[in-house]
Amino acid sequence: MKRFFSAAAIALTMMTGAAHAQSADDFPNRAIRLVVPFAAGGSTDIVARIIAAKMTDILKQPVIVENRGGAGGNTGAATVAKSPPDGYTVLMGTVATHAINPALYTKMPYDPVKDFAPVSLLVNVPNVVVVHPSLNVKTTAELIALLKANPDKYEYASSGIGTPLHLSGALFESMAGVKMVHVPYKGAGPALVDVMSGQVKIMFDNLPSSIGHIRKGTVIGLAVTTKDRSPAAPDMPTVNESGLPGYETYSWNAIFAPAGTPTAIVDKLAKACMEAMADPEVKAKLADLSAVAVGSTPAQLSEHVKAELAKWGPVVKASGASINE
Repeated sequence: MKRFFSAAAIALTMMTGAAHAQSADDFPNRAIRLVVPFAAGGSTDIVARIIAAKMTDILKQPVIVENRGGAGGNTGAATVAKSPPDGYTVLMGTVATHAINPALYTKMPYDPVKDFAPVSLLVNVPNVVVVHPSLNVKTTAELIALLKANPDKYEYASSGIGTPLHLSGALFESMAGVKMVHVPYKGAGPALVDVMSGQVKIMFDNLPSSIGHIRKGTVIGLAVTTKDRSPAAPDMPTVNESGLPGYETYSWNAIFAPAGTPTAIVDKLAKACMEAMADPEVKAKLADLSAVAVGSTPAQLSEHVKAELAKWGPVVKASGASINE
């Protein structure tokens, strides 16, 4: 009897392994759902649709974008974390869902590391320091000098408490040793409108939102916040090179599968992502949004998430921002 059960167990194990191998070999054989954890029309949604179209061509199966907004991205991310680990439901994750929210929200519906299988870092989107012309500063160094001479006098606008734009400002304050007054808005659009009108003088914004206004002279772009200059604004220096060494913030988008997704399927998805990011047409469309195509391996994305969690956790804590929901 024991021999029978042993043989049966071995046979079952072999059958299960063969099934996994077969499912990976013919993956995908139906549509893939790409969950965007924010509303349609935003930058994450736009990037997702560009990439989904190209991955549809590469994988020969539809990659369908589904918007699941709510709780700063947590609702959509939790949906994917709890989905079957078969590669047919994946997440367009961001710096919010996988680096900021775990420190910002007192109750998280998922673990950003344990509940996901990293697939590929897709794009980086620079932020930019913008000021109203009446502030009379032209460089990051001049802004820091002004703020040091006038602690808590000047306000900076953001898209809301605990958002990447808010925390970009908080990190700037911490690293530069300055104090500003944070003015949170319900979205980046209204915040930028008040900066353009001069009601608030300073903002850390996504470059795609501000670049048109910078070119018109409505606001002054002091510096981009990435390590390297942006191809969309090559004459604009970085914060790092123009007054605050070591400062770097940016938004990013990456694809994650649920934890437990077979490695072969993750690798197949990652290969499709990297191929899509190398496509000249995709690169051109992303460049129009001031986004920089990356296309990483799963291992590289895993390390990226760990570094971002280590970076943003202390910033969130120092800012005092907290959301209990």
